Amino acid sequence: MEIIELNTKSEMLKAYELLLELYPDMVYTDFANQLDVMIPNNYSMIAISDNDNIIALAGIWVGNKLWCGKYLELDHVVVSEGSRSRGLGTKLINYAKSIAKKLDCSSLGLDSFTHNHASHKLFYREGFIAKGFHFVCEIDSNV
Repeated sequence: MEIIELNTKSEMLKAYELLLELYPDMVYTDFANQLDVMIPNNYSMIAISDNDNIIALAGIWVGNKLWCGKYLELDHVVVSEGSRSRGLGTKLINYAKSIAKKLDCSSLGLDSFTHNHASHKLFYREGFIAKGFHFVCEIDSNV
């Protein structure tokens, strides 16, 4: 098992099957189109690969906000169902922390679905705190 960085669209498209565990209704072409928008905005992924199969994944990108300054955001942290409880989420988070330090980020941030209690336990255990709420006002239900 190794941590790899996915920086190209073709590399990221290989993560589609795993992302279906988090987003079961995601259509492959929609995923590919989203990557076309996200990659030019400094989006990439970190993953754990086992025999060329991606079994854990997180999207990452750097942002800036008035309240925290420069930060690294984790997007869609997911570990395959058959690989959970093996410390892979912790490995991804630690790797992301090392990237954030190299980039002089002040913090690591993420969003988590309110119903995903297993991930909340991981995030709290890894030192994350609930600093606020992420509110959403859906404009287009197709997104």
